[in-house]
Amino acid sequence: MKQLLALLIFAVTLASCKEEAKKDTVSADLIVTNAKVAVMNANRTTTEAIAVKDGKVLATGSNDEILKYKTDDTKVIDAKGRTLIPGLNDSHLHLTRGGRFYNAELRWDGVKTLKRALELLKEQAERTPEGQWVRVIGGWSPYQFEEQRFPTPEEINEATGDVPTFVLFLYSRGWLNQAGLKALNIDENTKAPEGSSFEKGPNGKLTGVLLAEPNPGILYARIGALPALSEDDMVNGTKHFYRELNSLGITSGIDAGGGGHKFPKDYTGTKVLAEAGEMPIRLSYYLFPQNKGEEYAEFQEWMANNEVGHNGEIHLDHGYELEGGGEFLAWSAGDFENFLAPQPMLEERPTWREDLKKILRLHVDKGWPFRIHATYGETIGHMLDVIEEVNTETNGKLASERWMFDHAETVSEADLKRIKALNGGVAIQARMAYAGEFFVERYGADKAKQAPPVKKMMEMGLPVGAGTDGTRVASYNPWPALYWLITGKTVGDFQLAEAANKLTREEALHLYTKGSAWVSKEENVKGTLENGMFADFAILSDDYFTVPEKEINNIKSVLTVVGGKVVYVSNEYENLSPTLPEITPDWSPIKYYGGYQKN
Repeated sequence: MKQLLALLIFAVTLASCKEEAKKDTVSADLIVTNAKVAVMNANRTTTEAIAVKDGKVLATGSNDEILKYKTDDTKVIDAKGRTLIPGLNDSHLHLTRGGRFYNAELRWDGVKTLKRALELLKEQAERTPEGQWVRVIGGWSPYQFEEQRFPTPEEINEATGDVPTFVLFLYSRGWLNQAGLKALNIDENTKAPEGSSFEKGPNGKLTGVLLAEPNPGILYARIGALPALSEDDMVNGTKHFYRELNSLGITSGIDAGGGGHKFPKDYTGTKVLAEAGEMPIRLSYYLFPQNKGEEYAEFQEWMANNEVGHNGEIHLDHGYELEGGGEFLAWSAGDFENFLAPQPMLEERPTWREDLKKILRLHVDKGWPFRIHATYGETIGHMLDVIEEVNTETNGKLASERWMFDHAETVSEADLKRIKALNGGVAIQARMAYAGEFFVERYGADKAKQAPPVKKMMEMGLPVGAGTDGTRVASYNPWPALYWLITGKTVGDFQLAEAANKLTREEALHLYTKGSAWVSKEENVKGTLENGMFADFAILSDDYFTVPEKEINNIKSVLTVVGGKVVYVSNEYENLSPTLPEITPDWSPIKYYGGYQKN
């Protein structure tokens, strides 16, 4: 027994000596000390410091332990007691499209009053040059305003005068001022796309209000008709949009494509950054077919010329890569989330089943992951019938691939079990935070208590990623989304979720880190700050784990790191600030107001 004990002591001593020797030979590139480091591992470990080597986490531990990795070449950052978390990862964010339009758009995200929102419209109209438009393209809710209402057509016209203007609310409705109607040659005889309409007043004249009922085609068409920025301005806008995301603690995002956003033509802004090795964010993307009735041919062409996990000749280490197809696979199977209009029914579209099945089978045969946009439980139930058929016909091949539903606000518990049985997952977004009041008005408060049933998904062990669905049907700011997951409240502080469907702060953060990494099949390389994982993290302005719930909305990053490289700093770390070009064009609303209105 004494010999065994002696051997054990010798082994422990030897291991300790080896560890100390290892610290003598391994040096860190970057060390952050005096932090509250939330490792977000299974044990929810919290430590004081973190060391980074070659873009990955070398170690976490006490200040004394981590400073042993310091050499003369190590950059050391004092976090001054602040909380440090793994970088946030939005599982459904339209990044490439957001960057493409960022410098052209006036953001109402975070604006507290309608009065101020209209003032911004007026100021921007005064500086917008001839040939361009004032445009507010989503990211807001009327309930975030003190006035608790939409702007009227008269207010928009008064603010903007003869400068063409388009204001979008989600994919539910939009407002064209009179100058905008004139510029697009829209009058009382103009035919609206099927499932939408131009609102007319009592006098039979157009009000300028565009209604999706529920098809948003009328809104897509108006956005697509607006004048584009130059390629240089789009690249500039992409740089500034990604810096804006970094300022909020976002280090990764999964791009779900989007209507009116064609691959590869409209991905130029991001592609230029990727080719130059200047991506300050890890971006995965899914391909979204644009042409109704031609989706199968589009996917065939993409699959013949692109490889999942790559981007042509650009192959960065999880920095910019193709993940699969979605979120719409077949337009006939589209499930529009407009809570201001009646729920759409798949049964009303005779070809949806065969269209969807053909495209699903193509994805499975080619080994492509996929994601499907589905808001309503009835839609998900019907789609699962088709998914199960494809899985059976391919001898379980579908269930061996990465696939998921997006949104799933009213999915049933029975269908969650079907999703789990097929090894699927769910990506949820904060759309209810921006449209929850309208959901309650149409479907009732009881149904909103579990919309979506995120706690139940987690208890079942279903893979779940969190996100916003920014930049149009919600803001891209992750903190109001985390607030919604934790409190069940909208941006107007209307209570939606019941207590049983609220998450703890740790649970919500897990969905925004490790959970979202599952969506892009990257859960083994990012999402926690365990040794060997990507060194993607943010030092926060306030302690996410302890601040009053309402203040979660106001959190931002003071320093953000991606792959061990500082990509964003606030004023207190300005000596570490990476360069960024001036915003172009000169009239850009972003130059004058920034993006999310934090003040």
